[in-house]
Amino acid sequence: PDEAVFYTSGRTSNEAAFLYQLFARKLGTNNLPDCSNMCHESSGSALSETIGVGKGSVLLDDLYQADLIVVAGQNPGTNHPRMLSALEKAKANGARVVSVNPLPEAGLERFKNPQTPKGLTAGTTLTDLFLQIRIGGDQALFRLLNKLILDTPGAVDEEFVRGHTHGFEQFTEAARAADWDGTLAATGLAREDVERFLRMVLDSERIVVCWAMGLTQHKHSVPMIREIVNFLLLRGNIGRPGAGVCPVRGHSNVQGDRTMGIFERPAPAFLDALEREFGFAPPREHGYDVVRAIRALRDGEAKVFFAMGGNFVSASPDTEVTEAAMRRARLTVHVSTKLNRSHAVTGARALILPTLGRTERDLQASGEQFVTVEDSMGMVHASRGRLEPASPHLLSEPAIVCRLARRVLGTEDDVPWEEFEKDYATVRDRIARVVPGFEDFNARVAHPGGFALPHAPRDERRFPTATGKANFTAAPVEYPHLPEGRLLLQTLRSHDQYNTTIYGLDDRYRGIRNGRRVVLVNPDDARALKLADGSYVDLVSEWKDGVERRAPGFRVVHYPTARGCAAAYYPETNVLVPLDATADVSNTPASKSVVVRLEQSATD
Repeated sequence: PDEAVFYTSGRTSNEAAFLYQLFARKLGTNNLPDCSNMCHESSGSALSETIGVGKGSVLLDDLYQADLIVVAGQNPGTNHPRMLSALEKAKANGARVVSVNPLPEAGLERFKNPQTPKGLTAGTTLTDLFLQIRIGGDQALFRLLNKLILDTPGAVDEEFVRGHTHGFEQFTEAARAADWDGTLAATGLAREDVERFLRMVLDSERIVVCWAMGLTQHKHSVPMIREIVNFLLLRGNIGRPGAGVCPVRGHSNVQGDRTMGIFERPAPAFLDALEREFGFAPPREHGYDVVRAIRALRDGEAKVFFAMGGNFVSASPDTEVTEAAMRRARLTVHVSTKLNRSHAVTGARALILPTLGRTERDLQASGEQFVTVEDSMGMVHASRGRLEPASPHLLSEPAIVCRLARRVLGTEDDVPWEEFEKDYATVRDRIARVVPGFEDFNARVAHPGGFALPHAPRDERRFPTATGKANFTAAPVEYPHLPEGRLLLQTLRSHDQYNTTIYGLDDRYRGIRNGRRVVLVNPDDARALKLADGSYVDLVSEWKDGVERRAPGFRVVHYPTARGCAAAYYPETNVLVPLDATADVSNTPASKSVVVRLEQSATD
């Protein structure tokens, strides 16, 4: 069983994900990597340790009640456009917004809401303070902020700290060691900007910090996010309205899949509940995450790769290594709604199983079905397709899993796979008995808007950590160090792109036309490197032990990035990130702090 890898994309519904992990564990493996391993695994690792729940602690209403919203390492206009209307409403309610990012974000500078006449004409300036931070300097920024809060009389919520936290003394000792010179060098910020940020913090009773992959894909991502938790704990900003942590996920059900048990390191309590409900002993040994799965395929230790959605090859790091690993497999399988690059990188035998999309009507033996998803804020709601299927022969994802399970596990298996395929309500009944928070699932999801899953830190100020309290942490401050003549590259998406799906060659938010092999470089850095706007270079990444990767033929675009920093689109730049270049603890690919040199290209 451990020679098979079962990958899951965030598109997969709760019902399909629950059935998928049940099948894999009945087969005998926890090899259940998912797209979380490549995006918000660092968030889950940091939050699980510090507050006891690896998810965000805010609901949408909290944004509307916040005094201050910090958007760090996130480009909502490009990646999470629906968030812009939430920020617009928060601004109307009096919130102020601080944007912390190496690149200016057009949507945060001025948001024109197409759903209102005023929005179309005038627009709303969302950002009150833009901190153009050097890539990877966020931990240093928040560490200094925490020192300044500690040094301000009356700024710490001492009652909350005494009653609900652990490790304050060790954290305080580490925070007081922060200094201005080191922080400004790490962040590239001006002292007056940090002081203005501090004043906004001290003037705010309720603070939300939002982030995305700009924080999660560095070697030091986990301590970086822990420092943000320290920042919120200091002023009691977890567990009260209008405040909390908000890791923003872009895909429709990344968070829900994890809740359903798609995880290579499942909690013993989840496996215990699965065993009680289905009467079998699930495997307890940890399985492969994404990076370890690629290594296992590369080394011949894994021989079957099964993907429930997604574009695994294009989403993964170290493109050439990943493709070679996939080609070593004996069997590769993709359950898909549309073709992508991964389907052309095959094992010795390859299958594509077309499936219904969630927008298509799903008619099973018991009647028309719906599925459910969980959003970034822990809200579970129904998703019901309305369109006629592209073909009458298409199977749904739950049907594919159930039929596969019946054939692989045999007729002697006592899980009612056929019943599950006929009526998804029977799957939800089982989820309700296995997964905490889903009690009376079928009735609650029928309510308009669905329901919120319980979150102990948010709901009760109860922190289910090893200490029973919210944990302050005191990790050493880290940030990328840049050799002379090099730039620090982050990978990002264009406006005409959703994850690895590219819809066009323009990025209208950044003024890029008719091309994706571009590298955005600060004009001052470009002049110092003698790179004219429009010239062509090869990007060569430099890692420890002399490891290098090359991406040829990128057009230089002079762009107002932070000094010393550059940016380019993925998946074209995934080739620059070696498989072993990952975040500590979470093992997430370190795609946001790539040291590169720019060499004149033969394309020029």
